[in-house]
Amino acid sequence: MREIITLACTVCKRRNYTTTKNKRSTPDKLELKKYCRFDRRHTIHKEIK
Repeated sequence: MREIITLACTVCKRRNYTTTKNKRSTPDKLELKKYCRFDRRHTIHKEIK
């Protein structure tokens, strides 16, 4: 049931991280605050297709 998703930075729009999530328990899009090496700071990363 777990699917691989990609996380993109909301500031620079680059795809920095991949992770897995359970579609059944979290059907909405994931948002995490993670480090962006291009901006050199912590930013919000959102799930993209």
